[in-house]
Amino acid sequence: MLVATSHPGNVGAAARAMRAMGLRRLVLAAPRDPQVCIHPEAIARASRADDVLAAARIVPSLAQALAASTLAIAVSAETREFGPPAQTPEACVRLAREELAADPSHRVSFVFGAERTGLSIEEAGLCQALCSIPGEADYQSLNLAQAVQVIAYCLRAQAGAVQAACGAEAPASPHATLAQVEALHEHLERALSGIGFLDPRRPKKLMPRLRRLFARARLETAEVAILRGICTRIERLTRASR
Repeated sequence: MLVATSHPGNVGAAARAMRAMGLRRLVLAAPRDPQVCIHPEAIARASRADDVLAAARIVPSLAQALAASTLAIAVSAETREFGPPAQTPEACVRLAREELAADPSHRVSFVFGAERTGLSIEEAGLCQALCSIPGEADYQSLNLAQAVQVIAYCLRAQAGAVQAACGAEAPASPHATLAQVEALHEHLERALSGIGFLDPRRPKKLMPRLRRLFARARLETAEVAILRGICTRIERLTRASR
């Protein structure tokens, strides 16, 4: 998944890197050019990976792009104060493979930021894991397509692991999608504001800390339903006491 990509050639090169490793599902979130997939430079750099470009899905925001995902992994060289700890590509690929093997309905997305700025704090905050490709401390500068190639290769290299895990027993409740978790965050923020635990004018770091907590917990659908039920009860009691 590429976010706010500005250069058509990078989209084509990323498609080529994916296709060479057997990956075909490319999603573009808010690209600078909505017609990027038919741009001559993208087609040229794709080098016969036209099928990946033709099937690419374009959405207006990262949140919408991740709505159906149960696990989103941000690929970034930068760590965040309230983000998950950085892991190697190999570790993140194992995490992705385990996610897919656990339940056929699960969806995993690797998220790459814009060429010049990478992922913003808010964009990385939508992800539950952070992947950092190790390199020289004074020059961790990979082209977007190069970063895609590294992750795609790691996925290819561990392809056998998912076959071995296909017989794993599915959990009683699948992991919640990012859309469900985002709805929980919004509901919880309203409930906490209603009881005065959160001051919307001075929120400080409460919600980012809760976001990190839930990302680490990897909430299941049933758990999200329980927490939202608690929020609903809080809201009802708050209204009744007024």
